[in-house]
Amino acid sequence: MQVEEQVETTQMKALGWREWVQLPDLVDVPIKAKVDTGAKTSSLHAFFIEPYIKDGKPWVKFLLHPNQNDNDIEVECHAAVSDRREVSDSGGHKEKRYVIESSIVMGKDVLIAELTLTDRDSMSFRMLLGRNLLRGAFVVDSGSSFLMGGNSKQA
Repeated sequence: MQVEEQVETTQMKALGWREWVQLPDLVDVPIKAKVDTGAKTSSLHAFFIEPYIKDGKPWVKFLLHPNQNDNDIEVECHAAVSDRREVSDSGGHKEKRYVIESSIVMGKDVLIAELTLTDRDSMSFRMLLGRNLLRGAFVVDSGSSFLMGGNSKQA
């Protein structure tokens, strides 16, 4: 059994501890994301989150600063709400967050992921990639960065 698990792991793609991602459903610029296997769900920086109803279903409008350490560029995003749930951050603080689904492009891979929306202005990265997104498809090389493409400055 252990040998089978090792074979499956070797067929998975490797990610570095940080990667560039595209969110084509939301924004036209790449976002530098931190790979966080300690986080269950992926999270995206969002502020001025406003819920509304579209075609009888819940949606949210929010603003996003897509670039790390840059609060001058703001992008307005709209997404259908798939859930609202309580999430604990790394400090153990609980927060009720909107959950949306979005396609995420990493290198040549396109995935559909649940993203919780939270204000990450005080955090180094605008996005976290959690283990639910990574499970079964990726392994993490904690000593490497940008294995899916790009470098520290640009994608």
